[in-house]
Amino acid sequence: MLIDYHTHHARCGHAEGNLEDYVKRGIEIGLSQLGLSDHMPLIHVDPATYLPGMAMPMEEMPFYVEEALELKDKYKGQIDLRVGLECDYIEGYEDQIASIIKQYPWDYVIGSVHFLGTWDVSDYRQLDGWNNRDVDEVYRQYYDAVQKAARTGLYDFLGHIDMIKRFGYKPSGDMTQLERQTLDIIQASDTAIELNASGLRHTANEMYPSPSMLEYACQIGVPITIGSDAHQPERLGENLNLALIELKKAGYSQIATFCSRERRLISF
Repeated sequence: MLIDYHTHHARCGHAEGNLEDYVKRGIEIGLSQLGLSDHMPLIHVDPATYLPGMAMPMEEMPFYVEEALELKDKYKGQIDLRVGLECDYIEGYEDQIASIIKQYPWDYVIGSVHFLGTWDVSDYRQLDGWNNRDVDEVYRQYYDAVQKAARTGLYDFLGHIDMIKRFGYKPSGDMTQLERQTLDIIQASDTAIELNASGLRHTANEMYPSPSMLEYACQIGVPITIGSDAHQPERLGENLNLALIELKKAGYSQIATFCSRERRLISF
């Protein structure tokens, strides 16, 4: 079984292709399950004054879900579509996030940390945010946010949990203890994580999470799924063959799938 649970499309403003383009591509490459998981609308910054193309507008949410559900029915028997949302964790906005999640019939919700305050650490246009900052402290802030996201219980799995390494800024200190503490909290919260293959095309040149984190996650029993984080239809499934190899190396033999927010483990 080949699955891809992390994808984006044109509604988010920084991806290409419509939902049906991804569905057709998924059928073409032989996906068994395709997860549609576009970005939650911005809630803690003003979309009108923030940088453009960060996430889908709030008014597009119902149309996104409606279209995804229609495609799920249209292509039934050809590909198993799962309707999801990549839902930012923003400290202090937990109630608003929960409200958005509860409005729609998701198959799964990804909890991702992109923002530290109003700084999107995943945006190449905001690299000046690293200026005059202590890299080690940024890493500590990032993992603190990931830990808090896990503790909320709002999410089915956490996305790219060490994405802070994306642009190649490396801490001077050893982060192993902090990484393991984060994974311990994720395990205790009964939340899964993803192996996100997109890091191979970023400056980090490494999947999210790193092999050492992946191995520890397996040791302590953290469930895992996989995703390409495709922002173009042609990138759907990209490097997921390598992701499966990494999972086997780390000791995993099962992948988490989700339907109506219930987790099921399947062998691979």
